[in-house]
Amino acid sequence: QVQLVESGGGLVQAGGSLRLSCAASGRTFSSYAMGWFRQAPGKEREFVASISWRGDKTYNADSVEGRFTISRENAKNMVYLQMNSLKPEDTAVYYCAKSRYSGNVGNTKDEYDYWGQGTQVTVSS
Repeated sequence: QVQLVESGGGLVQAGGSLRLSCAASGRTFSSYAMGWFRQAPGKEREFVASISWRGDKTYNADSVEGRFTISRENAKNMVYLQMNSLKPEDTAVYYCAKSRYSGNVGNTKDEYDYWGQGTQVTVSS
């Protein structure tokens, strides 16, 4: 079993930055790739970024490329999402998720089997 708890969300003005954190429980955390997804009101949950188990491979959605950076600290069972140059369209609930795989930095929801409760990010214009 893996439990994921996100934190770091909040209200920020356009152009600002936030750093989301995801704390994972479970001894197998470091063996799996991890991802971040987001869901805006009335929209489907969409992929944001993913990282391999060693942190040597990352994959970003086109919409956040160059602005968001995913990272992890396996010794602390933590995953992070640094978000810079935020835009109002980044407003959503952000979810941390554990992949079923180790090296595959996938971008589809079906590849992930554990999810956190989410943290709200609101970007004002």
